Amino acid sequence: MRRLGLRRRLFLVVVVTVVVSVAALVAAFNLFLAANLDRNANDLVRSRADAQLSSLRVANGRLTVGEAPDGRGADAYVWVFSRGRFLEEPRAARDVQRAVRNLVNSPRRFVTVSSADTLLYSAPVVVDGKRVGTAIAGVSLGPYEETRATALVASLVFGGAVLVLVGFLAWWLLGASLRPVVRMTRQAAAWSEHDLDHRFAVEPPRDELAELAETLNGLLDRLAASLRHERRFSAELSHELRTPLAGLLAESEVALLRGRRPEEYRETLALIHESAAQLSRTLDALVAAARYEAGGVRGTADADSIASGVTTACSAVAEERSIEVEVQRLPRPARVGVDADVAERILQPVVENACRYASSRVRVAIARSDSSVLYVVDDDGPGVSAEEQASIFDPGVRGAAAGVNGHTGAGLGLPLARRLARSVEGEVEVDTTRAGGHFVVRLPSG
Repeated sequence: MRRLGLRRRLFLVVVVTVVVSVAALVAAFNLFLAANLDRNANDLVRSRADAQLSSLRVANGRLTVGEAPDGRGADAYVWVFSRGRFLEEPRAARDVQRAVRNLVNSPRRFVTVSSADTLLYSAPVVVDGKRVGTAIAGVSLGPYEETRATALVASLVFGGAVLVLVGFLAWWLLGASLRPVVRMTRQAAAWSEHDLDHRFAVEPPRDELAELAETLNGLLDRLAASLRHERRFSAELSHELRTPLAGLLAESEVALLRGRRPEEYRETLALIHESAAQLSRTLDALVAAARYEAGGVRGTADADSIASGVTTACSAVAEERSIEVEVQRLPRPARVGVDADVAERILQPVVENACRYASSRVRVAIARSDSSVLYVVDDDGPGVSAEEQASIFDPGVRGAAAGVNGHTGAGLGLPLARRLARSVEGEVEVDTTRAGGHFVVRLPSG
């Protein structure tokens, strides 16, 4: 069974509510009108009986009937009974006459004769504390019933008209209100597939539609950020895996070109193993960084061991350029609140860049600062200009010193280092006010 749409469900709720409300109002109106008509009929028949009582006279112990003050019309029924006979008896239906005789000595006051639509009222005639007769007045209920029926039909017609009008207005208003929502939903769906740069313009007044637009804009922002994160992760993965993969391919190709002595094969396998281990560490670091960004549990590592591992990994670049790498350790060991592989992945691009651009010396100093462990990386190279302070951390952007000493790269090392650092609540910063390169890697202490 197909489920009703939101517009139809809201319309049904409105219609049911209006039907119940109109029915309650119609019922209450007709009940009130009926009670009021009954009260008017009672008052009328009582006043006629009182008028007849005022016209009665007692002479020589006998009850006589005089002229009623208001006269009597064709619908005025008044009976006067005394000493076993009717002194006055108008013509009336048989059922009415029977009801009148029953009322003569009955304690009841009001009796309704349904078959004749007549209301009877009995009033005793009392003289000197002694009942000498009974006056009975009657009134036709036809006009009251007609008024009641007319009011019922009119109220039902009016209620139906109100229901139709409210139903039409509700359907139109719901359509007009939900139409922008449908349009925005479809636009958001289309933009999420084809163009994540579009956003909804949020303008006054600040109503529910503006709130929906802000929500959809936030959703599109998160989708765009997720897509950028995915693209950046792919670029970083390619950048990080390029070097060890190139080493694996080169060593394996050289080993396959010609036969070698066993010790040479052993050296080649050792190099291949080292490149494979670097691949494994890189993948573990990237996966750990993704886990940290998703709220995963972090490990700890020794700060000195991280610096030693990074300098060892960069030793080939340092030896190739005859760069001296110095590590200044803390007097007492310190621990960082990050897995060792992730910390090395953060620090290594910074130290490697320093080795590539330094003239002769690179220094890695370990320090404490509040709840953080700092790695201060200095080199005596050309450094970073103030204009490049922010751009060198953008993916694919290389500084003005790029290409010095034959160095080429994709410009992803520092962006990866900063993103990994921020994923563990750390940071990578550069100071452009000093001579040479001056980078600070901050990691949370363990």
